[in-house]
Amino acid sequence: MPEEKRIMQKWRAGLAALVFGCSLPLAAWAQNAIQSITSSQQAGTDVLRIELKEPLAAVPAGFSVQTPPRIAVDLPGVGNDLGRSAVEINQGNLRSVNVAQAGERTRLVLMLRQAANYVARLEGNALILVLGSSTQVAEAQPAAAAPTQAAPAAAAPAPTQFAPSQNQQSLALRDIDFRRGGDGAGRVLVTLPSTQVGVDIRQQGKGLVVEFLRAKLPDTLRRRLDLTDFGTPVQSVSTFQSGDNVRMVVEPTGDWEHSAYQSDNQFVLEVRPVKVDPNKLTQGPGFQGEKLSLNFQNIEVRALLQVIADFTNFNVVTSDTVTGNVTLRLKDVPWDQALDIILQSKGLGVRKNGNVLWIAPKDELAAKEQLDLEARKKIEELEPLRTQAFQLNYTKAEDVARGLTGQNQSQGGGGGGQQQATRILSPRGSVLFEQRTNQLFVSDIPSKLDEVTSLIARIDIPVRQVLIEARIVEADDSFGRALGVKLGAVDLTRPQRAGITVGGNYTAVGAQTGQVALPIDFTNTQMVNLPANTSSLGGASAATFALSLFNASANRFLNLELSALEADGKGKIVSSPRLLTADQTKARIEQGEEIPYQQATSSGATSISFKKATLSLEVTPQITPEGNVIMDLLVNKDSRGDLTTAGPAINTKQVQTQVLVENGGTVVIGGIFQQEDSTTENKVPLLGDIPVLGNLFKNNTRSSQRTELLIFITPKIVSDRTSVR
Repeated sequence: MPEEKRIMQKWRAGLAALVFGCSLPLAAWAQNAIQSITSSQQAGTDVLRIELKEPLAAVPAGFSVQTPPRIAVDLPGVGNDLGRSAVEINQGNLRSVNVAQAGERTRLVLMLRQAANYVARLEGNALILVLGSSTQVAEAQPAAAAPTQAAPAAAAPAPTQFAPSQNQQSLALRDIDFRRGGDGAGRVLVTLPSTQVGVDIRQQGKGLVVEFLRAKLPDTLRRRLDLTDFGTPVQSVSTFQSGDNVRMVVEPTGDWEHSAYQSDNQFVLEVRPVKVDPNKLTQGPGFQGEKLSLNFQNIEVRALLQVIADFTNFNVVTSDTVTGNVTLRLKDVPWDQALDIILQSKGLGVRKNGNVLWIAPKDELAAKEQLDLEARKKIEELEPLRTQAFQLNYTKAEDVARGLTGQNQSQGGGGGGQQQATRILSPRGSVLFEQRTNQLFVSDIPSKLDEVTSLIARIDIPVRQVLIEARIVEADDSFGRALGVKLGAVDLTRPQRAGITVGGNYTAVGAQTGQVALPIDFTNTQMVNLPANTSSLGGASAATFALSLFNASANRFLNLELSALEADGKGKIVSSPRLLTADQTKARIEQGEEIPYQQATSSGATSISFKKATLSLEVTPQITPEGNVIMDLLVNKDSRGDLTTAGPAINTKQVQTQVLVENGGTVVIGGIFQQEDSTTENKVPLLGDIPVLGNLFKNNTRSSQRTELLIFITPKIVSDRTSVR
């Protein structure tokens, strides 16, 4: 009992402290609150008047957002007595005003039709906000100096102004560095002496000019950086002193965009290449959030994260260990990049779950994830097993069972080793397959059974098939010409009249003139025996023509035989192997002969071996998501060659390649063109060189042969069985 009383007393004390602690901010809010919000138009500007119970101590801070156009103003220690959280204006550039309470402050969010600058001033118990262009705001500001309490304008900076200068004396820059980002962006890093140094950025011509107001440049930093080798849009960075300011000239190239941000005393200018993607509504690498501009001096990290949450409409859960302040200057930066900069500066991490962002130190997130994994592992060890049956229709149950248990082994690469497959089932899981019905029976925890069900649904599908047709065309074209002559003479004294005799060949004219019957050998009367050489023209017989000239007494003969042959040949062989195979499955078709030959064994005996001379097609197709076909091809066209002492030779023609072909398209994957020209001449020395008459003392042969091999491949994706027929 005493222990229970002590516990109850502690609970009561804690509850009282909680009520007392909560009553303090409520009391503070009760001291000052918003009573009314009205709007009017003056000299082309929109004037918003916020009436309060009590006057503010100073002009409140705020920030502007370009896209969507908004202006946010924070009122510390102020409540809301309007009775509603939104005030509809719909006048001029001002649409409405949203009033939101966060902690000990109230935020006014002005919803605009287009981006605008603003100036804030105090008039008694009222806060006046003047909205318009930078010129209109500047003209309206002197008139606002009449009230008793006025403060400097907290307007958003002009488009070229990054941060105003707040230092009274010139401060020296500490360092200038350059780094290349992972997305090809160039980052210029400048270490400032303090957060009070003003920065001005403007685009001048095709470059960027950055001025650090009221700053000095040490001699060690006065240099030009040549950055062409970094592969970023930034080609060079030149820094020099210009009066009371330090001027930096950045020279980019190509299509680029830039952004700038400052975290504490480090200023970063980032120049990124523009990557145009027609499928994206907003262009640019990496970050795609809506752009915003922020300018805070020594603001709490938790409050800054709340600003991001209000802008993005995300629910942000911040860990209690997130503390500290940060100075941040951002201009037209995507909100997701701004969040990343904030988290990186404070060593924080983020986890997204739906529209909720959980932000905590990285170590805390890692520890939480480790606890979740350990708890999940404990559940797997204690959770009861269930058994589920799976009917497979297109995949073998044995192959799936081996894959689930990690028994499949794939041969390694060049090392020749083996790689063990990963087990999918839990250590307690088991699988049984039945070949006759092609079924699987899996016993495991329910979460693993869900994974197996999803896996089987993805792999147990009909495999598409591909019909591959190859056309191997061999064409040859040959031409040859051969000329020859036989020349001889006979001297006799038998009287006969003079004349000329014509015959089909040398022997014919000799028989007509009686030379064959002479006691001398007629064939030995030839002085020149160079007939047409037809051995290289297919061995055909040459055509011949002969004549014999003799005198009146017919005792002297001059015999002449001419032979000639012209050969012209054309041929074409077309081979067309075809085969059908499944996607990513190797297939081979072969036709030809096996030629036997004798081969000596180690014992000295002979054995019969065979050589293949075949036409073969080996292919492994892969169907791409676009409907094209990638093929690994091996085509052979072998034939029997010349006979050698070791056996017949094999004439081989082969092509091995990988090609990408559209469905139903035809591509030439290889071709061989060969041309052989030859000229042969046999002649009698000196006599064969005599013009015109030298043709009686020689023969010549000319031949030309051309061969060409072309291989055509046509893949067709088979959608149904009728397409194969």
